[in-house]
Order: sequence, then structure tokens, then C-alpha cells
Amino acid sequence: VANLESEITATIETTSRVAAARTALAKIVDDEAVVQSYFVPETSVVAFITELEASGRSQDAVVNVVSVSKAGSLAQPVLALALTIKGTFDAVMRTVGAIEYAPFALTISELSLRQDAKKGWQADLKLQVGSVSANTKTSQENSNALKTTVLSTSETLPILS
Repeated sequence: VANLESEITATIETTSRVAAARTALAKIVDDEAVVQSYFVPETSVVAFITELEASGRSQDAVVNVVSVSKAGSLAQPVLALALTIKGTFDAVMRTVGAIEYAPFALTISELSLRQDAKKGWQADLKLQVGSVSANTKTSQENSNALKTTVLSTSETLPILS
């Protein structure tokens, strides 16, 4: 009886800790989603490039992506991009500003600006944007795994009582 009582107490304590952890994870899921939105997932590179090109069109400039490559480390992956932006001086500079202040973990490492023979302007831009690998586990996935554990533990409680 004493052993059974200690098992029940241990199970109840474990269930309480798991429930507290699940509650804490649920609270940070929204915050994590906001932070994750600042990084470009490996699976969304094309969408990010399309967004860069659209930011140029909205400023009456043409954005061309010259190259995209992976950089950084496994712990902190980064996408390195080279862009050209063509248009009037105002359009090119507004586009550079729109890209620089876009809601991403983004750094412009090089910027050169030149005027062509037709009085148009071109900016050559190199930037790095934070990335996340496709196999990064989110708190939501961790929360779901924790939920499974809680359900398994709570299913055994009625049997013990």
C-alpha cells in the first residue's frame, strides 16, 4: 500500500510538472511564431525572393536576384543574396530602404550605386538574411509531444485510484 501510495504521489507530481511545462510552452508559442517570422525557412526562399521583387515593383523599380547561397553555420544558417535594383534614383533608393527595413533578420553588407548612359540608376546590393533549416523543431511540435505524454500519464491515473 505504501509503495502504491508513493507511485500515485510520484505520478501526480509528474503530471503536475508536465502540465506546468505544457502551459509554459503554450505561452511562448505565439512569441516564437513572431521571432520565427524574422527568419526565412529553407523551404520559403522562392517566396522571399518573390517578396523582394514585389517590393521593387511597388517602388517602380526592378529587382533582379543575381545569386542566392547558403552561409553561416548549422546553428545559425544564413542566406547570402546578391541583387541588382534598376530604376530612377528615387525608386532605387526607396527600394533599398524597403529591403533594409523589411521585417527580417537582414543585414546589407555591400551597396554600390551607379548611373547608366540612359540616366537610369542601378544599385548592386549584397545582403544576408537569417534562415532556419527545414528540420528545426518548433515549440508547437514540442507542445504536441508533451500533450501526448500528459494524455498517456492521465490515462493511467484512473487505474491507480
